[in-house]
Amino acid sequence: MDRDIRTVEDVLTLLDGLFAPDADRWTEGGADWWDGFYADRSKPVPFFAAKPDENLASYLDRGLITPGRALDVGCGPGRNALHLASRGFQVDAIDLSPAAIAWAEERASEAGADIRFHCGDAFALAATRTDLSGRPYDLIYDSGCFHHLPPHRRISYLALLDRALAPGGHLALTCFASGEMGSELPDTALYRQSQSQLHGGLAYTADSLRWIFSDLAEVELRRMRDEPPESPHFGEPFLWTALFRR
Repeated sequence: MDRDIRTVEDVLTLLDGLFAPDADRWTEGGADWWDGFYADRSKPVPFFAAKPDENLASYLDRGLITPGRALDVGCGPGRNALHLASRGFQVDAIDLSPAAIAWAEERASEAGADIRFHCGDAFALAATRTDLSGRPYDLIYDSGCFHHLPPHRRISYLALLDRALAPGGHLALTCFASGEMGSELPDTALYRQSQSQLHGGLAYTADSLRWIFSDLAEVELRRMRDEPPESPHFGEPFLWTALFRR
């Protein structure tokens, strides 16, 4: 007779197992899915372009965030990490996908950018008292990772912030906006399906984001601006952009 539950992490891991294998994109097992996604770099995916999110550029231009130590969570091909490095940040960037990290490293090399890339699970940071380099971050940036998490992994996400975000530091993220993109199913309904699915990602309202991150102070919460193809920035209006301060 197995009795496997002893810690919160044991419970979270058990809940991970309720989701269909092809929905498991937030753990090490999701690396294969993302590798396949990034395999064809010529696909017309807007965020494959090597340009930063418009909200990130705006925060910097308005002085809402200033250079310091930054962690780019779910960095993909490194477009936001590159921008942060170009603006004077010391950047760690992490992603599950070896293909994404390889692409990001190529871009950094071409740009002469000094960025520390890591392939793995960012939530492993939450299990320690320090971050990837032993000191907290002034900025944690997340462009599209949060909405791929199942509800129970918000606990892991908040634990990551608690461990790795410096006092006075900022969390900046983009995620699916309710009514525009992503699943509208309530949290409980996701676990009542015969084989749980995230349906491509979860949608959030402004109020739900404020509640989830209520331990942080809201600096700005708005929809992402629509940026035309010729813009130097990425922008899609189906996304929320949020900036919070610890």
